Amino acid sequence: MAESHSPQLDRLISGYRRFRETGWTPRRERWTTLGEGQEPEVMVIACSDSRVDPAQIFDVDPGEMFVVRNVAAMVPPFETTPGRHGVSAALEFAVQVLKVKEIVVMGHGMCGGCKAALTQELQGAEPGEGGFIADWIAMLDEAREPVAAQYGIHGRAAERAMELAGVKVSLANLRTFPCIRRKERDGELRLRGAFFAISDGVLHVLDEDSGEFHSVA
Repeated sequence: MAESHSPQLDRLISGYRRFRETGWTPRRERWTTLGEGQEPEVMVIACSDSRVDPAQIFDVDPGEMFVVRNVAAMVPPFETTPGRHGVSAALEFAVQVLKVKEIVVMGHGMCGGCKAALTQELQGAEPGEGGFIADWIAMLDEAREPVAAQYGIHGRAAERAMELAGVKVSLANLRTFPCIRRKERDGELRLRGAFFAISDGVLHVLDEDSGEFHSVA
């Protein structure tokens, strides 16, 4: 008797079969090399949002980027309190073991996490027992105040300002990690801020000297 799959899993399996035909088989040499290890030079911290896949946006091959995705592309500050610090563990591995040369924090337009941090409402969401979302986006509380003061808490201009502010918060938190701070000081690591606008598909890169994001032609 054939195994019954859901429509959702069927779509994934169809995609897997296309991948085997067009992605795996024609590039067996590449996959053989990756089977021996990985040497990505770039780490990307991006949002979990299904619309902003870094591999698609940057059009890279497997093995070129070490990627961490979470709600609102956030990096918590360095801390050694008990807990399961997933982002911190990934950072430590990327920086200390893989020795990446660049870390890119990429925010994006229409980010639900940033909007929730701005309005302090989880619209349309049923809170879970752990309060995990509210606790996570509380990292943006300080950034919220100047944004709300200038733009209010509703409307696209306010949301965009919050999304850009979130990237800067994560960059600041990255620099609380001793290993990152040391490597950046010694010229072994560069930190970058980026923003992908879903509305027009344009990538913006942060100029930290001016604090402005500039579109990439």
